[in-house]
Amino acid sequence: MQLGMVGLGRMGGNLVRRLMRAGHECVVFDADAGTVEKLAGDGAVPAVDLDALVAQLQAPRAVWVMLPHGRITEETIAALAGRLSPGDMIIDGGNTHFHDDVRRAAELRAKGLHYLDVGTSGGVWGLERGYCLMIGGEAEVVRHLAPIFETLAPGVGDIERTPARSAAAETSSAERGWLHCGPAGAGHFVKMIHNGIEYGMMQAMAEGFDIMRSASKPQVPAERRYELPVADIAELWRRGSVVSSWLLDLAADALAENESLSSYSGVVQDSGEGRWTVETAIEESVPAEVLTAALYTRFRSRQDHTYAEKMLSALRYKFGGHVEIKK
Repeated sequence: MQLGMVGLGRMGGNLVRRLMRAGHECVVFDADAGTVEKLAGDGAVPAVDLDALVAQLQAPRAVWVMLPHGRITEETIAALAGRLSPGDMIIDGGNTHFHDDVRRAAELRAKGLHYLDVGTSGGVWGLERGYCLMIGGEAEVVRHLAPIFETLAPGVGDIERTPARSAAAETSSAERGWLHCGPAGAGHFVKMIHNGIEYGMMQAMAEGFDIMRSASKPQVPAERRYELPVADIAELWRRGSVVSSWLLDLAADALAENESLSSYSGVVQDSGEGRWTVETAIEESVPAEVLTAALYTRFRSRQDHTYAEKMLSALRYKFGGHVEIKK
């Protein structure tokens, strides 16, 4: 199958490579001509601009946009809409807010164009492992592009079937790693919640390892002071524990490389989905204490010491004479 790809960063480039390995033809464009040239060397069809990309695609055209959410994605989709023909398809595989998907789908529908939002999870490992795809849009368009999704997704692999799933569930693409979640916006909505949960899982893991590593601090009574081998514990938990997961695999790998994690700054950015998850929880009146706390911790990580923490320290000194221990 033929697909156009706009945006050839870490994710976009590897999506193209995975598709080409399976025999799909990819026409590619990026503002960085060097990335286009590199993928052309791997077998992709290069395009010098959007006009050239559209001209080299056969109708009905399918163009996947893999760019950071916000203005650049908005402008690129608008530019493509002015060049494509009725019946053509635009796919946004980035981390767009689902509100924007609903609006875009309506705008493009008025021009005879189809729009899919595809939440894409897999990171830098997706080329080999495959990508989990959460899709929103028209069912007919999803069916048309199913060969693309089947190639990008991990497939059934060696993961055991969930015991409670019925035999009828064999027909669901969910077991192969991709799913049509609903109409426009549904794919990015599910991806947003996925990333919100990811924030909470990562925070729980980070706090747990911090507590274990801090068990040797001087303020801990000597008889309960432990020098714990946290790298070995991470490896231990990978084998049979109820917290085993891909995130734990990655943690074990990082600790095996450098148990002190001294090469990392500790500054943690948020890509937007965590904020949107919390905003959506507020809109729906759903309590989300863990996800909210995890988001706020990321904000905290970007500061040395907040004014609020200094106020806490001052108050503890004023009412109780507590002198904070400098680290």
